[in-house]
Amino acid sequence: MKNFLFLSMVLLAGAAVAAPLGLTVQDGVLLKADKPYRGIGLNYFDCFLRVLANGTNTSYDAGFQVLADHHIPFVRFCATGYWPRDMKLYRTDRAEYFRRLDGVVKSAERHGVGLIPSLFWHTACVPDLVGEPVGEWANPQSRTSAWMREYVREVVTRYRESPAIWAWEFGNEYSLGACLPNKKDHRAPVHPALGTATNRTERDDLTFDMTRTIFAEFAKAVRAYDAHRLIVTGDSFPRLSAWHQEHEGKWTHDNKAQFQEMLRKANPDPVSGIGLHAYEDDDQRFAWALEVARELKKPIFIGEFGAQKTTPEQVAKFHRLLKAIDTAGIPLAALWVFDLKSQPEFTITASGSRAFQLEALRDWNMKQGAK
Repeated sequence: MKNFLFLSMVLLAGAAVAAPLGLTVQDGVLLKADKPYRGIGLNYFDCFLRVLANGTNTSYDAGFQVLADHHIPFVRFCATGYWPRDMKLYRTDRAEYFRRLDGVVKSAERHGVGLIPSLFWHTACVPDLVGEPVGEWANPQSRTSAWMREYVREVVTRYRESPAIWAWEFGNEYSLGACLPNKKDHRAPVHPALGTATNRTERDDLTFDMTRTIFAEFAKAVRAYDAHRLIVTGDSFPRLSAWHQEHEGKWTHDNKAQFQEMLRKANPDPVSGIGLHAYEDDDQRFAWALEVARELKKPIFIGEFGAQKTTPEQVAKFHRLLKAIDTAGIPLAALWVFDLKSQPEFTITASGSRAFQLEALRDWNMKQGAK
């Protein structure tokens, strides 16, 4: 009996200290399995959109195999439809919708590839679905916010026990559309055949105050069901003029203090990481962002970086960005983009002209021991 009780206590103690799944943050350090982590993955933007559009298109499985073969540790992907029309299946046959998303998650599990689902990629998709202007994202009592909370509940509770889920992301670059001096020329696109609204007005414009509210409400919704995993916004580097856009409605470039103020505000608690996208090798703003990351104790995730085409200049740019990420000690980054036929100037495959980028990530991750 004593031996049985001792063994039971050991097993219970082991269960109590098991490392949380996915990526977590402790005192500003990004952790995986309770150990500091660095890794560079890829965007696999349409791995779910393919099967969402055609239930027999499981080409994501072969894609995950290629990524696993190249030691790519994780991918970031669009985890809803892009256009409202893409969400028809969710409305008419939710079980089938999740069967298709289940397939993506289970395939990633089999191949040992992590997932960072971006739940609300396109700014206007959810408001258009529920018949509201885009600005209603910032109203916690709106139909848009209610739809967000319900989808978060369904997705997070369904997949929080999956080792494939590394982090949760809100959407894609919402703050880039905030406080634009020429905002009327850059409202969400109108394509009624794809399920969008038939027109846009000033009620579809976003401000920085609105995006801060949106990010905080999303993070609170996630934390209701997942107490540990990394949460990021999906934002880019702030525009060079973000502070002046908010305060003066002008394109005047910000100084260091203004840039850092905007970056702090763009990543409100309980968001636990700082989301950035980097397509220019701006070493100065990298350094400024790292100061904010240390101050807030929130690790940086560069959710997109990359270079177009394969000209000598663009190849050199890719290597400069990769080196900048490495030298700065950025813990997490994702190259844009794997096997995306709609963007031939960016798409990366194992046999295409940009395969050298896949190979470069393989070598970097193997050197880091990232998996």
